[in-house]
Parts: sequence; C-alpha cells; structure tokens
Amino acid sequence: MDLEIKDVSELLNVSEKTIKKWVGEGKMPAYKLENKIRFSRTEIEDWMLNSKMQKEKDSNLINLKSEKAKKLVAKKIGTQAFSLFRALYKGTVINNIKGDTKEEVIKSSVKVIAKNLSLDADVLTDLLLDRENLMPTALNHGVAVPHTRDFLLPKTYDVVSVVYLNKPIEYGSLDGEKVKTLFFLFACDDKRHLHLLAKIAHLTRNEETLNFIHQHPSKTHLLNFIKRWETKLSLEKVSS
Repeated sequence: MDLEIKDVSELLNVSEKTIKKWVGEGKMPAYKLENKIRFSRTEIEDWMLNSKMQKEKDSNLINLKSEKAKKLVAKKIGTQAFSLFRALYKGTVINNIKGDTKEEVIKSSVKVIAKNLSLDADVLTDLLLDRENLMPTALNHGVAVPHTRDFLLPKTYDVVSVVYLNKPIEYGSLDGEKVKTLFFLFACDDKRHLHLLAKIAHLTRNEETLNFIHQHPSKTHLLNFIKRWETKLSLEKVSS
C-alpha cells in the first residue's frame, strides 16, 4: 500500500510541512513516483518502530469538563479522534503474564486474546512470532507492540489489548531496555493499522505517560487516561 504526504501527516498527527522536512533531511524513508513523494507502508511501519523522535513535553492533559473543548472535538474531529480509546475498549487488559522469553509471554497472552476474539490461538501466535523474527516490535522505554503484517482482523473494528508482564524480559529493543508492557495490535485494514501503531508510538514517547502505564493501571483507568490524551491531541490538531 502506497501512502501520500497527507496520509502520513494524518497518521503521525504532524503537519505536511514537517513530513516534507523529514524527507528532505533523509530522516524518513520515501520515494518519488511521477514527481510526487510516496511512502511504502512497510517502510513507514519500520520507521515508526525504530524512530528516535524527541519525547513530547506535554503539559497537563486537557480538562474534559470544558464544554468548549467537548463541542470543538465533536464538531471538527473525524472518526480517528478516539481510535485508540475505541480499540482499547474492544480489547482487554491482562495482568501478570508470566514468562522468561518473548515467545513464552506472547503464547500465554494470545491464549486469552484469541479466545476473546474467537480466533485460533496457535495460528495467531505463529503470525506474531514470524513478525518478531523479521524485526522486534519494541518501541523502546519498556514497551512493545506485537502485531503482524500478514493478518487483518475479520471485524468492522480494531482491537488493542494491553498485557502487563510479571517481570521485564529481553525483547531486542534498540535502547537495550527490557520490556514490561505489551500493546497487542489487531486492525481491520492497513491504514487503521498504521494509524494505531503511530498513536501508540506517540503515546509512549512521553515520560509521564510511561510512568502511568508501567504502574499497571486497570482497564477503566487506562481508558480514561487515553480518552483525555486523545482529546488533547485532537484539539492540538484543530488549532494547528
């Protein structure tokens, strides 16, 4: 799947001007087709997993009690505004998964996740491990996003399930940190897959957010946090 500048801009929640700047500086993989900049889905996915973009220095999350904020988001932001919130709502939060290796924790996690999605656990595990063999899905800072390029969820919605490990494990992270939180990502189409991957990568670049996630919040607390965070992102996009 080829992407245009506007697609990547929406995926990463940054301006088209910034995308062009990154391409011009050689910081983002791209190619030209008929004198127009294009992006490979696979290359952009790998770039998001390996990107060393500067951490966000977010201020306090926006106050959802503000009627102005609610109206602005409702009026101007499309269906992607709360995509991560919706995917997490459809998914599950699993505590204290045990295992000493990546393979062990993925197998143990998928037994629960596959049952909730009415999917074959063995097939899903094989697909996820095949993806890990191509390149680890760690995002640095103790977080990984197990997913597969060869599978689209046979649903009309996306699912993200969060798994908290009993103890950190080696995962092949670029920063050398052991992984302690996994975001299992299953999307129903390619573009939504990339969009959610970008959102999770963006979310986990913030130190305050990482501290919150690594405290193993419940599903309710995690959903509330994500909703406030996505609202803030949406308002930033409207005002930019």
